[in-house]
Amino acid sequence: MKEINSINVSKFANAFLAGANNLEAHKEWINELNVFPVPDGDTGTNMCMTIMSAAKAVTELEDPTMKTLSKAISSGSLRGARGNSGVILSQLFRGFSKVIGKSDEITTDVLCDAMQKSVETAYKAVMKPKEGTILTVARGAADKALEMVEVTDDIVYFVDEVIKEAELTLKKTPDMLPVLKQAGVVDSGGQGLVCILQGGYDYLIGKDVKLTIGDEGEAKKKEEPEEAEYTYHADFVINLTKAFANKDEREFTSFLEERGGRVRVNWNGDEISVSIRTDELGEVISKSVDLGILTNIDIKNIKSEYAKTVNAASSKKAAAEIAGKTDSSKSENESVEFTEPPKEMGFVSVSIGDGMNSIFTELGCDYIIEGGQTMNPSTDDVLLAIEKVNAKNVFVLPNNKNIILAANQAAELCEDKNIIVLPTKTIPQGITAIINFIPDQSVEENKARMEEEIQNVKTGQVTYAVRDTVIDDKEITEGDYMGIGDEGILAVNKDMNKAFLDMIKGMVDDSSAIITIYYGDEVNEKDAISLGKQVEEDYGSLEVEIQAGGQPVYYYVASVE
Repeated sequence: MKEINSINVSKFANAFLAGANNLEAHKEWINELNVFPVPDGDTGTNMCMTIMSAAKAVTELEDPTMKTLSKAISSGSLRGARGNSGVILSQLFRGFSKVIGKSDEITTDVLCDAMQKSVETAYKAVMKPKEGTILTVARGAADKALEMVEVTDDIVYFVDEVIKEAELTLKKTPDMLPVLKQAGVVDSGGQGLVCILQGGYDYLIGKDVKLTIGDEGEAKKKEEPEEAEYTYHADFVINLTKAFANKDEREFTSFLEERGGRVRVNWNGDEISVSIRTDELGEVISKSVDLGILTNIDIKNIKSEYAKTVNAASSKKAAAEIAGKTDSSKSENESVEFTEPPKEMGFVSVSIGDGMNSIFTELGCDYIIEGGQTMNPSTDDVLLAIEKVNAKNVFVLPNNKNIILAANQAAELCEDKNIIVLPTKTIPQGITAIINFIPDQSVEENKARMEEEIQNVKTGQVTYAVRDTVIDDKEITEGDYMGIGDEGILAVNKDMNKAFLDMIKGMVDDSSAIITIYYGDEVNEKDAISLGKQVEEDYGSLEVEIQAGGQPVYYYVASVE
């Protein structure tokens, strides 16, 4: 096709919107790549909501310049960032925007410089960067950009080669993170980044792509029927035995799209990875066999699986449904005015479940952000919560390892208060932190003590598996109950109580003194008390407490201190 040596602001904005929509179209598939088979896998959702916040800001620009466009992308993604993957994505955009905002048009030189700054910014934002993640994929793409900028001025060729390198790097992520290899998946955040790049590239080469940002609610309505629309979900790899070029890739992809949905074709050298949902499996396989030898074949009858999922969701309250339970006060964007002078210190906590929320309120928490495992609040959610606390210094309790980065980002953006993010990774850690708060002591003294005390808390959570997998050398079957500890899965069992007791056994040691059990919204009090008595019998020397947590998805949350 014709060379493209520069892109103006309008075309770059459209490429960004195409990338956002391509991610949105693949978010459920990306969610399925999460290593842990829990009902709240959310990498795709978090990344999608992050980029859609930026996309909304882009669509609101009336007469954009590269400077205003870059600001919209950066600010929109930073404030909308959810979860670790979303925060890292927002930092990639932040670094990228710093470079493009200084240019009148995009060239390969500008793209290359922007990608270097993008990776540099994202790595700096993560305290302990881990390879085999979205960071690695971004760096692989940036390194390829450095190579290609010396080769071509054609943006199409440049971007195509960068994406191929990103896909190649993504394919290597299981070799960098053993947990990915054991689960048989690539890094979900890295896959999300590749989807964004591919969407932008599709726009550049003239494909028919979606550029409008649709209503989130309407998108959700379309998702469920699509799950049951086709009979088969097939994943396989074609080891090519004949010549294959860009034209062949387009024709093959078009062939698949005519015979199914959610089509994904990744061509890397002598291999093509294929994912498709279809009713015409025979034709798909026949066409693929013409190209080469099929390996890594995984075919599922998703109509029967979908029927099971629908039945399970009605009794187990699907995580997506729970995620809709947001705090209505979040929509109150008006400025908060206080009549009283600010107090010295206040608290914001992330929590979900009536019982859990009541505990934090009774312990003196000023504001509760509803969310957690099933719905990571955004940076903006945390900022709005901080705004509603009338205090000079505000402690934020994320209570989830996937919310800490967003909370830290909110702390950086807050200008009129001193924000202290305590690295609480679980709700029991958050409860312990606030219990150890002493109002008469200084911010520094309280911070040091609370951080020390949360190190003494072990947390375990019981939920169910949404798919078959292997993690930590444990065979897990869909529907099994899992006891998940701070560092991984401690127990797997067909019986929920046995899974819980095995989990507790893996948490208790000679230094343990108290076991606290919080039962969820699907567990009745009688059953929880009965399980608590069993724990008392097993660990007679330890104090056992039972509390109504009311949390969704996780039947039991337990702490051992």
